[in-house]
Amino acid sequence: MGRAYQNRKESMAKTSDAKARVYSRYGREIYVCAKAHGLDPAGNLALRSLIERAKKDQVPTHVIDKAMNKAKGGGGEDFSPARYEGFGPGGCLVIVDCLTDNPNRTFGDVRQCFTKSKCKIGTQGSVSHMFDHVGILLFKGDEEAVLEALMMADVDVTDIENDGDKITVFTVHTDQFKAKQTLTECFSEIDFDVDEIQFIPRNTIPISGDEREMFDKFIEMLEDLDDVQNIYHDAEV
Repeated sequence: MGRAYQNRKESMAKTSDAKARVYSRYGREIYVCAKAHGLDPAGNLALRSLIERAKKDQVPTHVIDKAMNKAKGGGGEDFSPARYEGFGPGGCLVIVDCLTDNPNRTFGDVRQCFTKSKCKIGTQGSVSHMFDHVGILLFKGDEEAVLEALMMADVDVTDIENDGDKITVFTVHTDQFKAKQTLTECFSEIDFDVDEIQFIPRNTIPISGDEREMFDKFIEMLEDLDDVQNIYHDAEV
């Protein structure tokens, strides 16, 4: 089927400033997750997956520990999730996920990125219906054995792809952790190359020429915002 998703390896960024932004975003997300759902990764599956992903993306241990200690203290900032949708360069559809302690500031910053790119921010739900919200697991395994294990555990699998010895499993986003836990229990040596929940576009739109240049500028402006955690789009570049 060839589902196009973004396997982000942000920690491979070349500049120290870019790495610092990545570390900050992981730290903020770990803090919010631990504070909201508990500090024990064994009982907080979302936190466990997040820490594992941070380590794979080469986030230093001290960044993770600092976020956990901050959550343990119970004080600090009160971050909340915010999602913005709109139409980017070339008419592409864009979803911007944020964690913010000031929604008014964050909305203004995100809207300015759209405005400076001669694009339009939309209302909630204006473009997200053109994306599938799915869990993604990529690992080495046997397709038949994997599918049987997931079916026995009553995991809602929406798609499965086999590329050589690599399996990509797509689930409804609410079954992501259940799928991972099932696979970990059934296949003790499993190592996940990708373990994420994403918005995947149902279709893509080609972007080239001047539109490509404006699109790159648009994405760069969004990524420079501290509150932005993830950006999803249907642009084919």
